[in-house]
Amino acid sequence: MSGFLAGLCVAVLPLLAAGFWLGRRTARPENLGGLGTPVEHATFETLHTASLAAPPLRAGLTGETARKSARRLRTLLGTDALCLTDQDTVLAWDGLGEHHRTEIMERLGSPLETGRGEAFRLKCDEPDCSLRWAVVAPLTVDDRVHGALVACAPRESAVLVRAAGEVARWVSVQLELADLDQSRTRLIEAEIKALRAQISPHFIFNSLAVIASFVRTDPERARELLLEFADFTRYSFRRHGDFTTLADELHAIDHYLALVRARFGDRLSVTLQIAPEVLPVALPFLCLQPLVENAVKHGLEGKADKSHISITAQDTGAEALVVIEDNGTGMDPDRLRRILAGEVSPSGGIGLSNVDDRLRQVYGDEYGLVIETAVGAGMKITARLPKYQPGVHSAGPLPRQ
Repeated sequence: MSGFLAGLCVAVLPLLAAGFWLGRRTARPENLGGLGTPVEHATFETLHTASLAAPPLRAGLTGETARKSARRLRTLLGTDALCLTDQDTVLAWDGLGEHHRTEIMERLGSPLETGRGEAFRLKCDEPDCSLRWAVVAPLTVDDRVHGALVACAPRESAVLVRAAGEVARWVSVQLELADLDQSRTRLIEAEIKALRAQISPHFIFNSLAVIASFVRTDPERARELLLEFADFTRYSFRRHGDFTTLADELHAIDHYLALVRARFGDRLSVTLQIAPEVLPVALPFLCLQPLVENAVKHGLEGKADKSHISITAQDTGAEALVVIEDNGTGMDPDRLRRILAGEVSPSGGIGLSNVDDRLRQVYGDEYGLVIETAVGAGMKITARLPKYQPGVHSAGPLPRQ
């Protein structure tokens, strides 16, 4: 009996293999290029087309972005013509019947005002034009209508009405993401302005007073300090780019410390230990200087004896590890927590909270500042900077004047 079963299996195996092969051939025709069943193939094509249309839209709704995405969106709908509009004009038209531009804009008043889609018959005297119906689907972001997607076809179709609405919702999501990106950029710019505004008037006054004190006794020294002051303020108020390099940030810190040392003399000593490999690493602009300024403030202004600040930057493989440490008065940990949480007035540590927030926004929550401190125990601030992060690129060195 076992021999019979074995022989039967041997005989059936080729039949099963043939049946499996025929089933695969039926479910996956040769012209699909090995992408699976027709449904799987259609799904892939739809997702691929959508992925090509998305990047331009992530820059917002403009004439250029509309032109780049209109053809992909028309492919998604499979319609004869498609246009994208803003509130006032047709931004891009793809397909047949472009002479309908004016008529369509005249009919968009209600959809753009109410945010509700509609379909209407097109009027056309062109004998070669096959377009007879238009489906309007508004594009909305935060309940505000920014424009419309209009699909044109030879005949009325409930399927096209629904499909146009779904594609318009997908486009609206891309525009909303673009709006979020722009809001994030504006937020970063506002935070940099806050840091610039925080550059202490007392620091500026004291720096100029120190420079003035050397004008008669040591003109050359006054000239050097004036150049340091000019370079530091020029860097602090630069306007090109949200990111800089570690080398440029350290260079600005050097200018800042030169002015501080001119004021406090031997009361301040600074140690720098920088790995050359991390100098080109890009980081948010004015990210480290406020930390050094914080070390000076808590290291010098509350002590009568000498203060020391240590700045190290190490190469840890995928990251640069920057540590700024002082032997100053330190801070109560609970007060530090309230500073980082934004629960204190701007005069109470905007530099620390600002830098911490920006690092988290750019790199993620795991890259916030790590601060070790206690009253009378100094402060140690550690910042981890990924060597590569999408979208983080230095604008290049500051042009010399």
